[in-house]
Amino acid sequence: MLEKLLTLDTDLFVFLNGLGSSTYDALWLLITRQSNWIPLFLLLLYVIFKKLGGKQTLYLLFFVAVLVTFTDQMTNLFKNGFERLRPCNNPEINSFIRVVQVRNSFSFFSGHASNSMAVATLIYFTLRSYFKYFSLLFLWPFIFAYSRIYLGLHYPIDILTGYLFGFVFGFLMFKIYKIAQQRYFPLPSKYLQHATNS
Repeated sequence: MLEKLLTLDTDLFVFLNGLGSSTYDALWLLITRQSNWIPLFLLLLYVIFKKLGGKQTLYLLFFVAVLVTFTDQMTNLFKNGFERLRPCNNPEINSFIRVVQVRNSFSFFSGHASNSMAVATLIYFTLRSYFKYFSLLFLWPFIFAYSRIYLGLHYPIDILTGYLFGFVFGFLMFKIYKIAQQRYFPLPSKYLQHATNS
């Protein structure tokens, strides 16, 4: 069963990776670099500050930092535990797939997917009452992590597992954040009223 699943995973990767074109390689290399998403992060920081205030922003950033540290370390633990070769390093397929970028670390599961989904989940559940279409935030992890398939660095299962891991722990961190907020750093009444009316 596992072997069949991995075969399907590889076949899906080959199909998706094969949809790429050298015309768009530079774009996806741009997308996959975390530093190129800084404008989005700054926009989110500004939105959080405007909706929650300075102190609450610092509290939330602390929980984001803890979450990213946790997901990043767990991702490395899984990668070194499973030791699944990246597609670009898999001798069975790397001779005919599109290898745009090479990394020597292991593949399962994707840190891009887990970290971005975890942060997006925590921020989404924190701010969703303020914005009608805030679910569009999830376009970030979807595009960000898909770039890893395009570049030849991850299989679909690596991405989907990363999404699932990130969502679960992002949501759990949100719950912990809300409990800590209520007990130790409650939201000022003016922000509570704003959230209720939005």
